[in-house]
Amino acid sequence: MLDICRETNKQPSVLMLARRLDLTNTTFRRRYPDIAREIADHRAASTAPRSGPTVHDRLVARNAKLRRRNRDLNAQLAFAAAQIKHLSLRNERLQEALESASNVTSISSRIKNR
Repeated sequence: MLDICRETNKQPSVLMLARRLDLTNTTFRRRYPDIAREIADHRAASTAPRSGPTVHDRLVARNAKLRRRNRDLNAQLAFAAAQIKHLSLRNERLQEALESASNVTSISSRIKNR
């Protein structure tokens, strides 16, 4: 239970352990006073601030970093799609200008006109 509490950044409690064992708090304290005292001592000792980020803090920071990266990639994708659209339209205009300047129509444009 202490390892789980460290990983989830929660304070251990006698009540939490009693509930896991399907016992009432009073029954647990009466039957296992040493364990109850140990948990209480651990709880009192762990009130000191921890140095460094916890597992939860690291996950939150990583999640925020991934969201920023995703937002940047979506912006780049939208820009690339707009550039492709612009280049396609420009290519079509240049193709039309070339055909009119050379007075030759391509086979594909003749098929479109039918």
